[in-house]
Amino acid sequence: MSLESPVGRARGLGSAKEGAGHWIAQRVTAIFLIPLSLWFAVSVIGLSHADYATFKAWMAKPGNSSLLLLTVLTVLYHAQLGLQVVIEDYVSCECKKIAALVGSKLIIAFLAVFMTVSILKVAIGA
Repeated sequence: MSLESPVGRARGLGSAKEGAGHWIAQRVTAIFLIPLSLWFAVSVIGLSHADYATFKAWMAKPGNSSLLLLTVLTVLYHAQLGLQVVIEDYVSCECKKIAALVGSKLIIAFLAVFMTVSILKVAIGA
């Protein structure tokens, strides 16, 4: 028999109050990806037989380069959110879990910077 109250025993075992924000972020990015994916698919189909000069002219338009950048960054953020959930749910060793979370975030950050620079380089023509 414990002298600790039921509230005292339950403290620290419940919700960290962070899951709702993560859940909402996943849903919002998924909703944003619907029109962005449709735009991307239509654009890729339209550019399927284009040469590099045509593609570069298409990328030079601010709307196209902005939407492409928004699509790439939204996909990467959505992927990072999903990967985080998978790692947290299925990696049991705490040290491996932390290493996997940090590693995945670093890889996503690297990809975001690399893709942003690549898109801007083609769009601006530097």
